[in-house]
Amino acid sequence: MNMHRSKFRISRNWIKKTAAAVSAATAMLLSTGANAVGDPEKWELKFGFIKLTDMVPLAIAYEKGYFEDEGLYVTLEAQANWKVLLDRVITGELDGAHMLAGQPIGATIGFGSKAEVVTAFSMDLNGNAITVANSVWDEMKKSIPMENGKPVHPVKADALKPVIENYKKQGKPFNFGMVFPVSTHNYELRYWLAAGGINPGLYAPEKGDIAGTIGADVLISVTPPPQMPATLEAGTIYGYCVGEPWNQQAVFKGIGVPVITDYEIWKNNPEKVFGVTKSWAEKYPNTHIRTVKALIRAAKWLDDNNNANRPEAVKIISRPVYVGADEKVIANSMTGTFEYEKGDKREIPDFNVFFRYNATYPYYSDAIWYLTQMRRWGQISETKPDSWYMDIAKKVYRPDIYAQAAKELIAEGKLKASDFPDFEKETGFKPATNEFIDGVEFDGTKPNEYLGKFSIGLK
Repeated sequence: MNMHRSKFRISRNWIKKTAAAVSAATAMLLSTGANAVGDPEKWELKFGFIKLTDMVPLAIAYEKGYFEDEGLYVTLEAQANWKVLLDRVITGELDGAHMLAGQPIGATIGFGSKAEVVTAFSMDLNGNAITVANSVWDEMKKSIPMENGKPVHPVKADALKPVIENYKKQGKPFNFGMVFPVSTHNYELRYWLAAGGINPGLYAPEKGDIAGTIGADVLISVTPPPQMPATLEAGTIYGYCVGEPWNQQAVFKGIGVPVITDYEIWKNNPEKVFGVTKSWAEKYPNTHIRTVKALIRAAKWLDDNNNANRPEAVKIISRPVYVGADEKVIANSMTGTFEYEKGDKREIPDFNVFFRYNATYPYYSDAIWYLTQMRRWGQISETKPDSWYMDIAKKVYRPDIYAQAAKELIAEGKLKASDFPDFEKETGFKPATNEFIDGVEFDGTKPNEYLGKFSIGLK
């Protein structure tokens, strides 16, 4: 992070801006009868992130001075991988971080690192894709219907099945990469494969098996996001599921083809969250609310006026301190398009969503979907009642903190009540949806019923 620039800002602007913002906010809140959030208990903060497009709300909250408006002096720091990031939040080396949505849940139930981690802010919807090597794509195309000389999308895993069977005949395992065992990427890749009749394998942590390959037709292992294209090019893996810009990077380098986006696997699926430990949230409640306020403003800015600010955001995060990828590569997906096969660029305006559709609200039903996938693939080793799923969701997801932050922003005139869910009526559950690649309906209030609908995976 550019520390010199940060210090320069605080010395010149921070005190004046903060004092003005606090007095204006206090006046407005007193006039509306709302309770102003108190001063931050801790104002010097370090937040971690992984070099992915969807870390952008943190970058924008920093670059646009939204953290400063809340009296927060923030340093942003890239982390080596998801495990290091989570461990550093747990030890307190980081105050909070851009996290995989499954990380706070996995930590809380004790899969991998054990700790109580919470989230009061969902960072985005969608943003991932599954990419395969050129040689795999050439074989898959033989089973994909074409229209006007282009493959019909969405591409189902049925087209991959004969390729995998051919690898098996040759005695070669078909290797896929994903970013972390409790990542959206792992669950999306497994969901897509299973919907095409391909068994991605089971975990059995109670037996010491955390590879997730029991009974597998493919072998899925962890590769850090920025290393995905090079690992594919080296032939160590034949495909991967990752966030941007690492799918588009494969297109630009001519080494692979993204075959499906997560938007097509599960329309408007929740992706990353901002996570802190429960103890940190309890120790610094005002700091937490103020952090969420800044992030909400950043997310709103990113989606304002039909993504009009995205080109500026692309320029910002292309810098080495953030994502450090070529502007063109990042823009390929972040500005409303997505390129599959080289030259096959299609409009997907919702490939990256940061604010619309209540993207920032931490829904219990999102947490429950992740828990169902952990159970489906054996990371949760025994059947749990529906009430257990609800209890864990409420432990980890904190819409109460989000609502406090949102109400402050409304009272300050920075956002409108219509920008948010109706907090008086909100239950924390999205309506049931069947907008998945296989059409199976998910109702977050009935997790066990949902699990019973799949032929591949545990019930």
